[in-house]
Amino acid sequence: MTQEFTKTPGWLDWYDGPAKPRFKLPAGAVDAHCHVFGPGAQFPYAPERKYTPCDASKDQLFALRDHLGFDKNVIVQATCHGSDNRALVDALRHSNNRARGVATVNRNVTDAELQDMHEAGVRGTRFNFVRRLADFTPREVLLEIANRIAPLGWHVVVYFEAQDLPELYDFFTALPTTVVVDHMGRPDVSKPVDGPEFELFVKMMREHANIWSKVSCPERLSLSGPPALNGEQNAYRDVVPFARRLVETFPDRVLWGTDWPHPNMKTHTPDEGQLVDFIPTIAPTADLQRRLLVDNPMRLYWPEDVGS
Repeated sequence: MTQEFTKTPGWLDWYDGPAKPRFKLPAGAVDAHCHVFGPGAQFPYAPERKYTPCDASKDQLFALRDHLGFDKNVIVQATCHGSDNRALVDALRHSNNRARGVATVNRNVTDAELQDMHEAGVRGTRFNFVRRLADFTPREVLLEIANRIAPLGWHVVVYFEAQDLPELYDFFTALPTTVVVDHMGRPDVSKPVDGPEFELFVKMMREHANIWSKVSCPERLSLSGPPALNGEQNAYRDVVPFARRLVETFPDRVLWGTDWPHPNMKTHTPDEGQLVDFIPTIAPTADLQRRLLVDNPMRLYWPEDVGS
């Protein structure tokens, strides 16, 4: 039965003509944060979802990967599909080992289902703490899930907003796995990079070696916007100090991704070529670029291929 749906009004569709980046990615680069949505007729969206996105298929994602010059993808389950990971698993199984996944699971998931997802390429599970996107799952349930996935070598990805970190800090630092934070914990970039809010996030990374961060999504965090809006050469300039601080302070625990197809965007449609050209502003040396784009994601998602 085909599901009928209407995309959430006011949210922009992804841009189907991204520029070719000027920045040449290092060989083996990984887009470590992207999504697949539906297509809804094949992989229905969750009835409890808080938004309905535009369709964004695995074939369109893989075409973007090749256009930008990436070698691999890490596909992250988004809240619109809930804990139904079929679209994600389908993309992984058709990737020719060039994609890994981060699923969303609930406490009812069976060991057999976890093993099946692992064989498809899932290597983590995502906990969402952004209230406008998902209802909070009780922490004792999340801790139970984390303990179940730990023997598989999976990690936990957490998505939250900066103002909520004080409340979540003790829970994150007690998790028994590697913890990867989406988008630097969504800092308020109008505040100082060395101010107390972002300093708490840096403290968490400094004192807990199992915590990593994605330095992605400047298009979500920026107040200055891309060149088309701010009239400047450098895109998202106000995000640079935050991302660069993490890249230079924790060079072996940072990841980067496009966030294609950019769900929930209202202000502008990001150009992925422009996002790739943002990378040298936050990772200014070839060594930092290789760690960010190749070494770190390979160590986390394809450890069996590291050093081979």
